[in-house]
Amino acid sequence: MSRPAHVSYLGHATILIELAGCRVLTDPVLADRLLHLRRRSRRVTPPLEPLDCVLISHLHHDHLHPASLRRLPSDATAVVPAGGGGLVGQAGLADVREVRVGEVLEIDDLRIEAVPASHPGDRTPLGPRADALGYVISGEGKRIYFAGDTDLFEEMAAIGDLDLALLPVWGWGTKIGEGHLDPVRAAEALRMLRPRVAIPIHWGTFQPIWTRSRHRRLLVEPAREFARLAAELAPEVELRVLEPGESTSI
Repeated sequence: MSRPAHVSYLGHATILIELAGCRVLTDPVLADRLLHLRRRSRRVTPPLEPLDCVLISHLHHDHLHPASLRRLPSDATAVVPAGGGGLVGQAGLADVREVRVGEVLEIDDLRIEAVPASHPGDRTPLGPRADALGYVISGEGKRIYFAGDTDLFEEMAAIGDLDLALLPVWGWGTKIGEGHLDPVRAAEALRMLRPRVAIPIHWGTFQPIWTRSRHRRLLVEPAREFARLAAELAPEVELRVLEPGESTSI
């Protein structure tokens, strides 16, 4: 009988996934301050050793954070969109593997497939260029989709057959535009993906330092709105809203 997968939401797009005896960390941002952003949730730092794999969805500063990567075990395998390997290697991770859409890696007992994302992925303003990716992590009969940061895209419906979808539902500002899922589009994504369980990510963590107190509602409202809309549009999907620091088993 396969073991349950254990998922811990550490905030923003950082999730610790324990599956098939392996530990995977996504888009690690472990700092309290990131450029003009300040962490508004409590910082969560579970033990990160051992760590088998680090998945980087794209090269934006709030998803590829070198200072956070330097805090990770150097023997973890890092998976990054083609073009971003140099940045990750400079942060001290020795085994860096660049991937493109459709490529599959076997890491220990996990199968990791790079899938499309509709989001600009370059390192602005003068950094390397790379496409944004999502990943499907499979092991012990379970399939977990980590969307990274994305908008709706036609190929999303083909990902399918998922036990868990980790879907972004907001960002860090007071508004959100193209290239991102907001609560409405994230609920529509559930109708395309049809996972057994869904967890909203990319919310409730960072806000600009100049954000006013009236904007604090944006730390909680996107996930609540997503859950409400998902119950209407995809009632067969089980929603689990995790606060930063909370965990669940699938």
